[in-house]
Amino acid sequence: MKQLYQTIAVSLGILATAYVFPADAKETIVKVQVEGQTIVGTLVTPDDVAKPPVVLMLHGFTGSRNEWSSEAVKEGLFGRAAPVLAKSGIASLRIDFRGSGESTGKFEDMTVESEVADAQAALDFLSTNDSIDGKRISVMGMSLGGAVTTAVAGRTKTPLKSVVLWNPGINLPAAFISIFGEKQMAEAVTAGDKVYPAKRVGDGKEIRLKGRFFESLYAVQPAGEISRYKGPLFLAVGTRDSIVFPQPVLAKSLLSYHDGPEELWAEPVDHGFGVEQSAKTVDKLISATVTFLKSNGE
Repeated sequence: MKQLYQTIAVSLGILATAYVFPADAKETIVKVQVEGQTIVGTLVTPDDVAKPPVVLMLHGFTGSRNEWSSEAVKEGLFGRAAPVLAKSGIASLRIDFRGSGESTGKFEDMTVESEVADAQAALDFLSTNDSIDGKRISVMGMSLGGAVTTAVAGRTKTPLKSVVLWNPGINLPAAFISIFGEKQMAEAVTAGDKVYPAKRVGDGKEIRLKGRFFESLYAVQPAGEISRYKGPLFLAVGTRDSIVFPQPVLAKSLLSYHDGPEELWAEPVDHGFGVEQSAKTVDKLISATVTFLKSNGE
């Protein structure tokens, strides 16, 4: 199908470039201003639904708005989910946090709190956007984006219809110790506004972050955050996750702090839901997520 490109102006001073893509939906690139910087996102809206419900999608650590991609899932976890959501009549906005993907800012300046602020700015955009129903907004997060989602759910004044968590960070310090090791975590948390060149355990890749990021891992407690959210909650975990573990023990612990309707979905896969091997479990997860959103987000 030939793509049709156009540029439109939307609220909050956002510039959006849109194109129509296969049959079911329209994809629009949006730009949202936060503290003088720009968040870039992809808004997908169903063609045949007037003012559909929408889900805000928040990516994980070192990721971008399409989420984890592989040879098996070239479009990424969120990139694969968006058209499935659209076919079910659900819009989606997936964003790059500042310092990631196409958004402006330096990755080294990122903290958990800055990502919470980015997500809230995206919620403000959605709540005033004429192409979707600002009263039917859900939030979905993967990995660190899941921890951010718990904070958004617990703090936002924007009413949420539901929350979806995919292998969310639950005990953030423990998760990042598994990524960087105890010695580096102990050193990094004292770095303050200086950059700490942390090296990832396993492949030795250097990831430059300021000490403020490592401090924020201790300041944001997902269990406490989610305790303030009373709406429907879908929590999906891989029981072979080597970053957020042990599962489903941690998942059940998080759910014990949530007072509201909830669903726990678990499969014997890793942190990426087997994305590096095949799309089989990823597609099962997307299907279960769509079913939950259809039941609770409308």
